[in-house]
Amino acid sequence: MSANSADPARLVDVVLVKGGRTKIRYASELLDDDGTRITVRAAWAGAGTRDFGFVRFEPGDVFTEYYWRDRWYAVKEVRAADGSLKGWYCDITRPATLTGADLVVEDLDLDLWRSADGKDVRRLDEDEFAESGLADRDPQAAAAAVAALDELESLARTDDFTTLLA
Repeated sequence: MSANSADPARLVDVVLVKGGRTKIRYASELLDDDGTRITVRAAWAGAGTRDFGFVRFEPGDVFTEYYWRDRWYAVKEVRAADGSLKGWYCDITRPATLTGADLVVEDLDLDLWRSADGKDVRRLDEDEFAESGLADRDPQAAAAAVAALDELESLARTDDFTTLLA
């Protein structure tokens, strides 16, 4: 079912869970829900600017976020306040669930960045993933997370990456 502009349920909270606790909760606008993929738009929810060295997330940035109920990742298109594309930040997660007005996503520590021009693709936080102990607690989930990161990296190095979002 697609969300329409007259639907009062267009506002949802994205709830990012990590290690069994809510890491961050922020308001977003539900753009579409086709039963498999959920698309929302939200302003940068961090406090102030976060400089990763290769990209800065800052007040005024707008994230169009794509979550799947059947995939182990989320893709977030990042645009500056002026509308220019910064790139895509991808979180490796368990499949998303939308219950009422809460879009719940469990972060599994692995991330991927793809710059707007596609020339900078980098895996992030592999050390945090190793330290999380997920491989010991839930080997199947750990394997799914690594496979998802490998899949996203492979796609991110091609022009086919943006077909995920079409």
